[in-house]
Amino acid sequence: MSLRLCAVGRETTKQLLLQRLPAYKFRVDAAWKTRSRSQSTTATSPKTIFSGIQPTGVPHLGNYLGALREWVNLQDNATTDTTLIYSLVDLHAITIRQDPKQLRQWKKESLAMLLAIGLDPNRSIIFHQSDVPAHAELMWILSCQASTGYLGRMTQWKDKTANEKGSSEKLKLGLFSYPVLQAADVLVHRTTHVPVGHDQAQHLEFAREVANGFNHTFETDVLFAPETIISPAKRVMSLTDPVAKMSKSHANPKSRILLTDSEEVIRSKVKAAVTDSIDGITYDPERRPGVSNLFDILYHADPRRNDHDQAELVKDLQGSSMRIFKDRVADTVNAAIKDIRARYEDLVHDEGYLQDVAEQGARKANESAAATLREVKNAVGLA
Repeated sequence: MSLRLCAVGRETTKQLLLQRLPAYKFRVDAAWKTRSRSQSTTATSPKTIFSGIQPTGVPHLGNYLGALREWVNLQDNATTDTTLIYSLVDLHAITIRQDPKQLRQWKKESLAMLLAIGLDPNRSIIFHQSDVPAHAELMWILSCQASTGYLGRMTQWKDKTANEKGSSEKLKLGLFSYPVLQAADVLVHRTTHVPVGHDQAQHLEFAREVANGFNHTFETDVLFAPETIISPAKRVMSLTDPVAKMSKSHANPKSRILLTDSEEVIRSKVKAAVTDSIDGITYDPERRPGVSNLFDILYHADPRRNDHDQAELVKDLQGSSMRIFKDRVADTVNAAIKDIRARYEDLVHDEGYLQDVAEQGARKANESAAATLREVKNAVGLA
């Protein structure tokens, strides 16, 4: 049964507030690049799309332009036989110790934000990862097959441990093995396609290796090796350090634009963004990373971006001053997120509705995962 969107007496208002954002002009085949692999479903087979985000605070502009907006586009352009599964991966969030009260609040805020950006719980399965035990159970089974050498070569593990000694208390097993959980997240739903950013492509390749290795070892075809969908959006960089990716965890709040930031806060952050003293506006990521980052934000935040190419925008901005350029960036960003901001403010206080969404999503996700886990356990000999 579909969820009711609001309580009696508030239905009309809530429905208006919860109307999904107008879909951007988008065609999956044209705007996204799918990397075909050796094992894949045919073009006419039903697709299952899975992606996840950690509930560690309000998403920032980079999260939205690089992933979340495309989740909505995939939802709105998917064929009726496509299954869409989006998870708040809270088990991944605890690879770093979290304050329990804060984590509970973040989970609520993150769910409200997924709804605010336009995800529809009656079309997409939206759930908290920890509400579906099959994710963790499949992770353990796959861990017994995964190579520690492969995990040790993962880029993010090497980056995060570069300054730590082998015996450091900061080096936790969860941080080392979380790519196995990522693989389980995808494989337990027999996902056929996974939208990822460029920095996550290695982890999906690991999931493919795990699936193929498991199938070979146990002479089965229960696990699907999914295809990668790479987002066309360029990574959004920090406003204060434009050679580093925009991050929720950066110590300086001015380094990022949150989807809840007011127009005044957006203007303040863009105005203070690091640029340079070179005259004019040019696009040169090597020599002018700050200006180029703002240009990328301007281009990708503009819903009309498909009507003109980047070269035309560069030409249009060449005679602009830095002040005018930054004002235009701030105007465009605010226009892109103002409706999200308003919807979020309404949703985050409706705890009853958020609970209903979470419960419905968990029920559907558990049903999706159960069949796969049953076959995996049978292949291994656990059932």
